[in-house]
Amino acid sequence: MNTPSPALLIIDMFTLFDFPEADQVKPQAVKAARHIGRLTRHFRERGHPVIYANDNFANWQMDFKELVGLCLATEGESSAIAKILQPERGDYFVLKPKHSAFLATPLAVLLAKLGIRELVVAGMTAESCITATCFDGNAREYDTIVVQEAVAGIGSRKTTALRLLEASSAATVIKLASYLQRRGR
Repeated sequence: MNTPSPALLIIDMFTLFDFPEADQVKPQAVKAARHIGRLTRHFRERGHPVIYANDNFANWQMDFKELVGLCLATEGESSAIAKILQPERGDYFVLKPKHSAFLATPLAVLLAKLGIRELVVAGMTAESCITATCFDGNAREYDTIVVQEAVAGIGSRKTTALRLLEASSAATVIKLASYLQRRGR
């Protein structure tokens, strides 16, 4: 039995942290970015797609490269995360207007063109955009995996969201070391 080719889906890691409760997410986001950086290297080394799905800050005239540039030019956590996760040539991106990376984006078409059946989801926040994307991915019959350390969230809400994803079978939640081991690191 062939293992489906995976894609890494990085959600909302380019941010200015200008939303309510951002101060509670910042430390986890920086920590998650380091783990996502490790996952990103793993995917690129194997020739698997890395896809960024990011909120557009409700600025309908800014593209993804401008968004990354804005984060790089901002002091603090925004810049630190952008430096760790800066896209490389060959990576993909979609801008999303709402919580799910599937809603009103070309993500499903991109995944179909790439022949992807397994999504490895990382980013923020567990209790919002990660959960919405995983439920939508599951509804589209993707094998969805969430790498626990590669997801940021607010306190116990993160834990509750990850438990919900597992209990509902919307995603398999796995530790980074386990994922890398099963994928032959």
